[in-house]
Amino acid sequence: MPQQAAKQAPDPHAHHKHPAAKEAVNHPVATPDLPKLPFKLVDGVKEFHLIAEPVRTEFLPGRPVDAWGFNGSVPGPTIEANEGDRLRVIFENRLPEMSALHWHGFEVPMEMDGSVGLGQDPVPPGGKFVHEFTLNQHGTFFYHSHFAMQEMMGMLGLVVLHPKDPYKPAVDRDFGLILQEWMILPNNTVPNTLAMEFNWLTFNGKAGPVCTPMIVKQGERVRIRLVNIGMDHHPIHLHGVQFVVTGTEGGRIEEDLWYPQNTVLVGVAQARNIEFEAKYVGDWMLHCHLPHHMMNQMVAMVGPVTHEAHGEHAHHGAAADTKDFYPKDDPQKKKVRGYPQDMWMPMDHMVPVKPEHLGLRKNWTGAMMGMMTLVRVVTPETYDKIAALRKDPVKAHEHHEAPKK
Repeated sequence: MPQQAAKQAPDPHAHHKHPAAKEAVNHPVATPDLPKLPFKLVDGVKEFHLIAEPVRTEFLPGRPVDAWGFNGSVPGPTIEANEGDRLRVIFENRLPEMSALHWHGFEVPMEMDGSVGLGQDPVPPGGKFVHEFTLNQHGTFFYHSHFAMQEMMGMLGLVVLHPKDPYKPAVDRDFGLILQEWMILPNNTVPNTLAMEFNWLTFNGKAGPVCTPMIVKQGERVRIRLVNIGMDHHPIHLHGVQFVVTGTEGGRIEEDLWYPQNTVLVGVAQARNIEFEAKYVGDWMLHCHLPHHMMNQMVAMVGPVTHEAHGEHAHHGAAADTKDFYPKDDPQKKKVRGYPQDMWMPMDHMVPVKPEHLGLRKNWTGAMMGMMTLVRVVTPETYDKIAALRKDPVKAHEHHEAPKK
């Protein structure tokens, strides 16, 4: 009998390999709702100026927060550099108390690390400290105050160090998100940094539904960098597709160790890079899956749930849009112990005009709260329309005002 040909074993990593090889390049990282920190080249050194200062911000429109950040931003602006660069960061402290800047995960001289008391003294109010070092790493890192309560006031920022040899398989889009949690008591604007439970959860300093969606074309390969430095771990879940974890706060993971997931736990002081093929057109949620992290401004209740739950009362002016979902409660419902639990809370009218919202259906904001944003996989035609609206704010506003189906 003729010998049968041996069957080739299936490739366990075929699900995440790019279907067609393309040249790998280091794309600039997009950080929705956050600025980039500019630099100037001084005698071959990239020089950044980072200022710690009080910052008034908003998680949602009309919800002011008195936090601390950098260069007018909470979290601070993103720093991008390349493996092999020489960096000089002039840190200026405009806070009313001492501070210090730590480069989380960096392999730098102890005197530049920012560990107060060991490598340097605290930087006093009005003082400066110059950090200078050569970058011998690549990956996703972050900077933050090395005083714990200042971290809880918002003092951290993303750092992306691009490799000399771009990662493969090549990606088409590269995004960065910072995860934070806050406790802000009713009628207050200052975060309660001593709290152990939190009622505001944000991506890049914004709570859903205000987080700007990430827009990608169908068929593109996408990387999202997730950074967490707070009190809680966050299981981040992406709808509609499977991804692989390709990097941590320690650097790139070998491809043989990748495996499919759709939820990744981003622990405190950790970074996780996820990559996926944007196979399916759709508006896909990306969010922390802890139930209380999918809400805004929760408050503790004393005693059982006994209040009347006429759903229209909870919608902050949105009752006209939701009356069909929330008719007046009937007596039979109120006999069910534990009722009510959830609410539907459309806030379309509160969301600022953004081209990235083109084509979203009416009431898309109804369940977009807390640590929640969108990955919008769109056709090339829709992508081009959004790109055109980004260049023309007037047209973007006109489209926003047009009725949505």
